[in-house]
Amino acid sequence: MEYRRQIEQFLDFLKTNRGLSANTIKAYRSDLEQCLGFLDECGVKRLGDVTLQSLREWMAHESQAHARSSMARKTVAVRNFFAWADEHDCIAYNPAATLMTTKIPQVLPTVLNEVQARRLMDVVDEDSGQKRSDKTDDNGDACPAGPLDERAALRDGAVHNDTGYHTAMASDEGRADANERPMSKRLLVSSKQSAEDKALELRDAAMVELLYATGVRVAELTGLDVDDVAFDTHTIRVTGKGNKQRVVPFGAPASRALESWLSSAGRQVLLKGGGGATGSKAATVESRAAKNSPRSVDALFVGARGGRINQRIVRDVVHRKADEAGIPDIAPHALRHSAATHLLDGGADLREVQEMLGHSSLKTTQRYTHVSIEQLKSRYRQAFPRA
Repeated sequence: MEYRRQIEQFLDFLKTNRGLSANTIKAYRSDLEQCLGFLDECGVKRLGDVTLQSLREWMAHESQAHARSSMARKTVAVRNFFAWADEHDCIAYNPAATLMTTKIPQVLPTVLNEVQARRLMDVVDEDSGQKRSDKTDDNGDACPAGPLDERAALRDGAVHNDTGYHTAMASDEGRADANERPMSKRLLVSSKQSAEDKALELRDAAMVELLYATGVRVAELTGLDVDDVAFDTHTIRVTGKGNKQRVVPFGAPASRALESWLSSAGRQVLLKGGGGATGSKAATVESRAAKNSPRSVDALFVGARGGRINQRIVRDVVHRKADEAGIPDIAPHALRHSAATHLLDGGADLREVQEMLGHSSLKTTQRYTHVSIEQLKSRYRQAFPRA
């Protein structure tokens, strides 16, 4: 493809001048190669021959197989590429200058309610050797993990309730009572647990705890090094989008889970030679997937063979733990959404949450105020005489 040289020059420009992450650069490369490859097949062989019409034809073709969010990202990549090409005199004019970005519908984030989050954390607390939460309310009175009225509301997947926000809901069908489900899952686990299985269990618990406690993105979690954790201040140093660094606090449960993972029974087991074939099915699958991963002595979280953990494994872990907890299937990003929403519900300042999440714009953080309208409605019913 004749465009390849210009693509490489553009990506080098982004690395040098924009400080974009490796994942963003990878996405740019893929999107540009798809676009320019399509144009090449259509007979547009030179960059200077690309027109607005040919780019629109590419968009029409791609939109048949991709969601609006993906098309918006692809369009931004193409527009930025042609703006760079125009600025560096690779083309006589910029054909993408008026290329419209696909409008993304405003979809509120999926979040766990606090009861569901507690159930998930109970599961990972067990995995890291911590006691399950004592199921007490704010007044110290005993309360069940899933009140009957709340259980009755958990129906058929994720739905929009009357407040308009997207909250995770669990299905009745084939699902045990939420209080019994996590324990029944564990009864199926062999009592003869290998050292590797235990190490992976400690790691998985620490990852889920940290995802919820800090609201970090999956890419940020997998990029953490051991030196990024400060136990004395209960904070982690996170490198986010654009290589921007921020310091994020975490609580005592996450601290205990991390300490367990960093003990001799956790991370050191995998670094010293994990990846054997004697572990659980999950460990064996992960070991095979990580076969060619180099060992990482710096990475906070490592895979079954000692290499830096990849994002796919983190997603698999979250899906599995959600299933064990008897809550709806969620992705790691839902824990980020949940952390932000629960912070705002608890009275945190919007700008504090913005800083914690690493949002460059307050507008991005403000969408969680819509999710938190449930708390507002509750206060409204208590305080307003005509409620």
